[in-house]
Amino acid sequence: MAESKDSEPLDTTGLPVGVVGAGTMGTGVAQCFAAAGHPVVVVDPDPAARAAGPERLRAGVRAARLLRRSAVGPVEERVTWAEKPSALSGVGFVVECGPERLPVKEEVLRELDRVCPPEAAFASCTSAIPIARLGSFTARPSRVIGTHFMNPAPLKDTVEVIRSPHTSDGTLALTVGLLAGLGKKAIVVGDGPGFVSNRVLMLTVNEAAAVVAAGTADADTVDRVFQDCFGHPTGPLRTADLIGLDTVIDTLVVLREHTGDERFTPTPLLARLVADGSLGRKTGRGFHPYPSPRAADRSRSEGAGSHV
Repeated sequence: MAESKDSEPLDTTGLPVGVVGAGTMGTGVAQCFAAAGHPVVVVDPDPAARAAGPERLRAGVRAARLLRRSAVGPVEERVTWAEKPSALSGVGFVVECGPERLPVKEEVLRELDRVCPPEAAFASCTSAIPIARLGSFTARPSRVIGTHFMNPAPLKDTVEVIRSPHTSDGTLALTVGLLAGLGKKAIVVGDGPGFVSNRVLMLTVNEAAAVVAAGTADADTVDRVFQDCFGHPTGPLRTADLIGLDTVIDTLVVLREHTGDERFTPTPLLARLVADGSLGRKTGRGFHPYPSPRAADRSRSEGAGSHV
């Protein structure tokens, strides 16, 4: 059990953790917890995702070791892979890393609420959906919180933590404590569409795409302005390529639906790239070309801040 009372968090050393989603973000989050000594169960109904997960995890562990990121023992041996959420019946903390679509997250959270212990807390890695809305799909809104990990999760030292009006002090303390055990700093923000990071970033990405479409500058020049003039490690369009342009569109749609602000309508250029299958680094081309998976991995290790 992770906590006896909302105000009295217990020792979380070795607390079993669940992760929903065996994609890039889910596997990265699983790696973080396993490297810190937690047994981790990763659940994904897609057999292809589960099959790819172990190799993705091994690649992440190799990258962390090359960069001298510490790991406690055999990381891969602490992670198990499962098809159904019932495998999470013994965990104390679950990080939900499913697609950025409200119906999907609603289904996942309702099922987690049914199968997980009553004291278990649920943390969503949502990019933009308000945490209060997600908490309403459970009978435990006080134990629902947002943990917006940046991509790649094992190489990023800070997590945007979103507290809804219903999130308890104990759930917040548990989450911040767990993150500290991973060697990560929590920046706690209030609830709202897109929180801080994506409320600002997604509008910036959308406008940067509009600038390219208008012919004011090409993608490389747009990014160099942000890098050279403002000191950003990467520009908005390379960051979007790292996130995945399909995820960017999903996030923009969520922001438009929850704010009513038409500025979050995806630009035609962004929509066209996704329709063409140019999704960013994961497909080898987005706003920029990525000539091989190995080149994409090198670019990822350079570290643009992003999310799912």
